[in-house]
Order: sequence, then C-alpha cells, then structure tokens
Amino acid sequence: MESTSQIDWSWQGKPLHMGVTRMGEGPTILLLPALSSISTREEMRPLQALLATSYATVSVDWPGFGDQPKPFIDWRPDAYRAFLDHVLTQVAPKPLATVAVGHAASYALQQAEAAAGSTGALCLIAPTWRGPLPTMSGKPAAAFEWFVRLVDLKGLGAFVYALNVNPPVVLMMARGHVYANPAFLTPQKFAEKLRVTRAPGARHASVRFVSGLLDPARSLAAFLAGARHVRDPILVLYGANTPRKSRADMEALASLPNVERRTIPRGKLAVQEEEPGGVEAEIRAFLRGRA
Repeated sequence: MESTSQIDWSWQGKPLHMGVTRMGEGPTILLLPALSSISTREEMRPLQALLATSYATVSVDWPGFGDQPKPFIDWRPDAYRAFLDHVLTQVAPKPLATVAVGHAASYALQQAEAAAGSTGALCLIAPTWRGPLPTMSGKPAAAFEWFVRLVDLKGLGAFVYALNVNPPVVLMMARGHVYANPAFLTPQKFAEKLRVTRAPGARHASVRFVSGLLDPARSLAAFLAGARHVRDPILVLYGANTPRKSRADMEALASLPNVERRTIPRGKLAVQEEEPGGVEAEIRAFLRGRA
C-alpha cells in the first residue's frame, strides 16, 4: 500500500510543505533523495518499491527542492540540519536505517554524529560533500556568492537560472554525471526532470547547491573526520561509472575503518534510480540481522 502526504514545517518564519511517500510495513527505513536541481523523492521510488516488500519505507522531499512552489529563503546548511532532525523526531522516528543519496548522505552523517542512534544504520549512496561548481573549479563556495545573488534577483535572476537549466544543459549534465546509460533518460523521464527545475522558486535552493553554499562540510578532511566519529553502522554504495573526482571522495570515505563498501557494476551519481535492484540487494544484505 502506498500513501502520500506532506510535512508542514517552517524556516525563517515562512511556512513550507514537503511531500512524503510511504510504502510497505515492517521496520522503518527513511529514504532521502539528493539535493540537486532535478531531484525529488520520486528518484527514490524504484528503490523504495523494492524495499517496501519487507520494510515500512518513508521518502521525503527536501525544503527548497521537490516539485512544489517554494518561497524565497536564503538557504544554508543549518536549515537542512534542522529539517532532518525534525523528520527523524516527528515523521520517521528511530528508523532501522536511513538511505541517503549525494549531499543528503553528508547531512545524515552529521545527524548520526550529533545524535547517535537517531538515523539507524546509514546506507549512503554516491555520497558527496561538495557542490558541482567547487568540485569542478577547485574554488571555495565563497567564490560563487556573487552568482547566487545574481540568480536571486527578480526578473534577471530567473532568466540567468533558465539559461543554466535549459534542456541541452540539463541533458548534458545528466548524461555526463548522473546516468551511465544514455538511454535511461527517456523523453518522459527527461520531461519530468525539467518540470522539477521549473517549479516556482526552485532556483534559490538549486543555485546554492550548485555553488557549494549547501555543503555541510567545509573540506574533505572535515567530512571524513565527522564520519570517523559515527557509531552507527555505515555502508557506502556507488556505481562503477561514478565521475572521477566524486569517486575519489567516496573511496576516501569508504576506506575508513568503520565503513563498509559496495560497488554496483554500473551507474553514476543516480545509481539508486538507474540500478535499483543492485542497490536494494546490497542494502538488504547490510541490514540482515539488524532488525
């Protein structure tokens, strides 16, 4: 059985509504999608449906992302830390496990470090800590603050944002970094991804993610240091076709003594969407005996 509802939450005095999808019965697994311009909880659906045959699964959208209209907020990491804490106390308390993709994995690690046991076992899929522009340029997030302010502007900002999420650009980025199989992004799926970028107010959180202003850790060293202090079990999963720079950071995390590593034979940054069966099998094996 599947049900959908919403989380009513506020930040900086502004009300926000995020979608929630529940499937299955049993021990709870929380699923957190990536923070990206084309991400919503729908990217977790193929994996969620498989896990729901044995678990009560809960997938949520992040504030500022998803496909619903969003108010303007100067999004920063503190908002996402607070939201995740809210989810883990009010929406899916004390889960058996938290499955988190991309930057969501970094926030899940920080939550587990701050409140041991609150996330359950951590299943981190293609975990990242640094936004696309800092990753590609090697520059800190502060170097792109001007770009964020430009995109925030009324009129001109919306135009600049549209230039950066037009169909050719989105398709190039998706095929270059997100999906290993070019045929996976069918016309229908591509249209759904484009709709996410066009939701009213989507540009404000999106540009902050791309520019690195939503990076929960300031450096790889800080990212790894936090993970070393987590006492809950950690599994790191990533696809064999993951882009080189991102994969190097994932391998650094996976090499820690308190982390288990699994590589899916195919897939990039959205391996849970493209190869849900392989990801589900590894998560089940990791969680076996933990319920």
